[in-house]
Amino acid sequence: MEEYEQVELSLDEGQKCEKQAEAIIEAILFTMGESVEISRLAAVLEMSVPAAEAVLERMEERYRQEDRGIALARFEDSVQLCTKAQLYEYLIKIAKTPRKIVLTETVLETLSIIAYKQPVTRAEIERIRGVSSDHAVNKLLEYDLICELGRMDAPGRPLLFGTTEQFLRCFGVQSVEELPEINPVQMAEFKLQAEAEVQLQLDV
Repeated sequence: MEEYEQVELSLDEGQKCEKQAEAIIEAILFTMGESVEISRLAAVLEMSVPAAEAVLERMEERYRQEDRGIALARFEDSVQLCTKAQLYEYLIKIAKTPRKIVLTETVLETLSIIAYKQPVTRAEIERIRGVSSDHAVNKLLEYDLICELGRMDAPGRPLLFGTTEQFLRCFGVQSVEELPEINPVQMAEFKLQAEAEVQLQLDV
């Protein structure tokens, strides 16, 4: 009886090791986002290449089930996680779904500085705000609310930023000279107007 229990325990431990190996491979492939050599996976798992191949074969078999959305793609001596080809249409649908645009206080504050100080460099924006503005500037460029106007004739030739025609449409003015003095109430109204206009442009 004792010998039977030891054998059963050994089998359980083996199954746990196999599942752990599969989990490790899945985590690596998901994180890398590209093909990884099987030899590298084997080295990480501290097992032989044939043993790693056996783990991959079990994973492939599971991924072939209809209720799984991913598959293992093989490229000579490498493997990669990928989406099943029959599900591509759903990826296309989600890619076409309009994004919800939100002008956060940080983004709006950065936009205000650019609007009233343009042309302005990233360094000057950050000097006024007191913090890094890379994310906010990149978002405003993505939304086409600001653009690069050129470079300052100074050491390093930093980029100069200014508002776009899209910005004027969003805020309902014909030129930046028409922009009013900013107070909290107006800022909130402008934020809603800008978000609605940008969203409308993205939905078209």
